[in-house]
Amino acid sequence: MPPCSLVVLGEALVDEFHDGPVAGGAPFNVARSLATLGAPTLFISRIGADDANGRLVLDSARRYGLGEQGLQRDAARATGRVSVHEKAGGGHSFEIHADAAWDHLDAAAARTALAGARASVLYFGSLAQRHVVSRAAIRALAKTFTGLRFLDLNLRPGTDNALFAAESLMLADWVKVNDEELARLAVWFDAAGDEAAQIASLMARFALQRVVLTLGADGWRFYGPGGVLLADGPGVPQAHVVDTVGAGDSFTAMLLAGHSLGRDMTATLTLANQFASFICGQRGPLPGDAQALTPWRDALQALPPSP
Repeated sequence: MPPCSLVVLGEALVDEFHDGPVAGGAPFNVARSLATLGAPTLFISRIGADDANGRLVLDSARRYGLGEQGLQRDAARATGRVSVHEKAGGGHSFEIHADAAWDHLDAAAARTALAGARASVLYFGSLAQRHVVSRAAIRALAKTFTGLRFLDLNLRPGTDNALFAAESLMLADWVKVNDEELARLAVWFDAAGDEAAQIASLMARFALQRVVLTLGADGWRFYGPGGVLLADGPGVPQAHVVDTVGAGDSFTAMLLAGHSLGRDMTATLTLANQFASFICGQRGPLPGDAQALTPWRDALQALPPSP
């Protein structure tokens, strides 16, 4: 396989909305967006060997130009499912069904795929670590990875505790959290003071290089060591919110794509925020037509290079 600048580890599943299923899972959302944004990406996950939801995942990967080399097949377990309970105004809650194929990532196969990628960035999250099998595989891969390790904490029931957070943070170089997650981390790890002080404390404790804080309608902030604010930006209103599923994942994908392509980080984060707002106007984590992302790919390519 050709070299990939990014490797994405984690769950591929199907989000079940009231009006039908949509392929999802935060890592899968990130990987598909990266592929369409022009950042070569290897996605490592596990789906059912031959079930309808697995076929939906495969069809979606192909539609967005994401390769299948890292997708393992499980003959014993089905592709993951999530029941999405929508709220008025675009909010949602998730019911994540247990013991799915992505809970049983084969470490040896994942290691082989990763070795062939020769990647410089590895993305991982916390949800994919809920089961001991995938947890061991993901942590082993992250521990031995020599490039940039990017953690999207993405707290969900089953992995939303201090131990899981600490063990993941210790493996990360860059971390993305939202304001609610930051508040929980501050309580768990006694990070007192204002936002900058909390982030400085967490960065020192876990030897982090960067923290990206997303604030929903209030925008984003980008921190360096010592809680130094490197850049920030305002929110981008979305007049026609359909749902907010995948908004944070699209932000992450644009961030990682800009980093891997050597684009200016402040400009990249500004574009990432606009991209997340756009996704809030779509059903599910990505538009149904992959061509709808072409303007975003062009906008990314047009950003100035990193100084």
